[in-house]
Amino acid sequence: MVSSTQQFERIRKRKATTNGKRNKRERRANGTPKFAIHQAGYDTKAADSKPTPST
Repeated sequence: MVSSTQQFERIRKRKATTNGKRNKRERRANGTPKFAIHQAGYDTKAADSKPTPST
C-alpha cells in the first residue's frame, strides 16, 4: 500500500498539471484581440502603408 504522503504528493502534482493545461487552453482560445491595421486618419502615403493596387 502507498504511504499517505506519497499519495497526496502525486494527487497535488496531478492537479497542478491539470490546472496548467486548463489555463493554457483558455489563453489559447482567447488569443489576440482583433484590431484595425490602419486606424481612422492613417496616411496612405506613409512609408509603412500597404501598396495600393494599380489598374
